[in-house]
Amino acid sequence: MTRQMTSISTKTGDSGTSGLITGERVTKDAVVFSAIGTVDELNSWLGLLLVLFGDAFVPQKKQLLDIQEQLFYLGAELAGSKSAILTATALHALEKNAETLQDTLSDNWHTKFVFPGGSQLGAHCDVARTVCRRAERVLVALSKQQEISKHVMQYINRLSDYLYLLRCFVNEQVGFQERQFTAKH
Repeated sequence: MTRQMTSISTKTGDSGTSGLITGERVTKDAVVFSAIGTVDELNSWLGLLLVLFGDAFVPQKKQLLDIQEQLFYLGAELAGSKSAILTATALHALEKNAETLQDTLSDNWHTKFVFPGGSQLGAHCDVARTVCRRAERVLVALSKQQEISKHVMQYINRLSDYLYLLRCFVNEQVGFQERQFTAKH
């Protein structure tokens, strides 16, 4: 018995609109789609990080896989889902993982501004962090048009912190000597 493949192309978006989970059709340039799209872009950057980690950083890879799943919940919630939502449990897990990373870093790791990048993995963490910050800005804009759960706002804010800590952790683990920014007067 062969299964007929359903086409990915629905052609319903040809006129510049797309549907939310609620069934509402909204123009593709609406802030809600900017938010969902930026979260999707962030999730893709995390996927690249997972590939680049290879066999290294196993606990952090597990954390990133969980974060990717939570970003799907976050996106579904933004699209109007009432059942697939981001929970306080997910937020607490992210905060715990960030604390664990911070506790492993050497003393004075955070006393100076460091240049983005470092190792290849650190640089990719930095890109993911900046996309996460952009997602946060778009969510703030969206919150002016519709109610956004506090868990969504807190999660995306904590996630950028986590990605910064991950960047510092990775660079430290591979022995990269950070280039610190010093203001010249």
